[in-house]
Order: sequence, then structure tokens, then C-alpha cells
Amino acid sequence: MSAVFSIALEHLWLSVAGVFLACVIGVPMGIVILKIRVLAGPVMGVIDILQTIPSLAMLALVMFFFGLGNMSLITALFIYALLPVVRNTFIGLTGVKSELLEAGKGMGMTGWQLLWQVQLPIALPVILAGFRVAVVTSIGIATIGTLIGAGGLGEPIWRGIQLVNTPMILSGAVPAALLAIIADYSLGLLEKSVVSRGLQVKNTN
Repeated sequence: MSAVFSIALEHLWLSVAGVFLACVIGVPMGIVILKIRVLAGPVMGVIDILQTIPSLAMLALVMFFFGLGNMSLITALFIYALLPVVRNTFIGLTGVKSELLEAGKGMGMTGWQLLWQVQLPIALPVILAGFRVAVVTSIGIATIGTLIGAGGLGEPIWRGIQLVNTPMILSGAVPAALLAIIADYSLGLLEKSVVSRGLQVKNTN
């Protein structure tokens, strides 16, 4: 049981690591294409194309650059997590009402002040929704990382398939499913909390 728990933690760490990198790069990327709209189409187009690459093919591609192991898996998860993060950041920021932006400008706010104090707080629920999708997707994709020597819950699943051992397969598949469900539920609660807090702020104003 402790071995399964340890592997599950490793699986979660690998999944979150890929999504974290996607957030570090994807959120600023979403801000850049908001400021320079001409880049929005090409950037989103390239990310969309990357998303169409099958998981196994993606793992094989990144393996040529990073070799076998966790780094290749994290890189693949980062690439797959980019789309929901960048897209939701861009959509959330563009969804801010122009009246609010004009009001901020009327108060003497600079472009960056508007971004940090108005646009990002309002867009945060949408950005979190993208993060939520990215995490749940990454937990699922991470199970095939074992094919390139990465750790995680894919190990007992693949071993069980080779040995035709159903309990061994379930020892990896069930925790992976539970991780996805718990992550989805927890991030959903966080998303609702952010939305309700924003509504309270609006009501007090």
C-alpha cells in the first residue's frame, strides 16, 4: 500500500510539474498575444497543431531531445498543458468589459496597472478553469510515461498488462482515476471560491 502511495505521489508531482511550467510560460504568453493581437492567430495555431500530435508520438519526439526518463514526460505534459492555459488566459483577459478598462484609465491607471489590478483578477476564474483542465488531462497522459522510462502509476499498469495481471493493472489505474477526480473536484472548489469572492467584492462596491 505504501508503495502505491509513493508512486501516486510521484505521478502527481510529474503531472503538476508539467502544468506548472505551462502556467509559468503560458500565462505570460496569453498576456503577450493580448497586447500584440496580430500574434494571437499564429501562436494559437501552432499550439493547436501541437495538441493534434498523439501522446505516444509526442513522447517519442521529446525523447530524442531529453532521452529516457521523467524530463521527457514533463516536457510532453508541458506542451499538452499549454493550450488550455494560453487560451483561457487570452479569453479571460479579452472578456473584461471595456467599461471597466475605461473607468481604470479615467482613474489614471497605466496599462500594466490595468492588467494587474483589473484584468487579471477578473480573468482569474477563467484562467483557473484552464489550469483545471490541464491538470486533469496531464494526470491521464502521465500514465503512458512509463513507456519512455518515466515513473508514476503507469509502471504497475504496464507491468500488469505484460503479466496479464488484472489486480496489478488496477493498482495503477484506480489511483490514477482517483487522482484525476480529486484534482478536478479540488480545483473546481477553488474556482467557485474565486468566483464567489469576486461577486462579494462587486456587491460591496
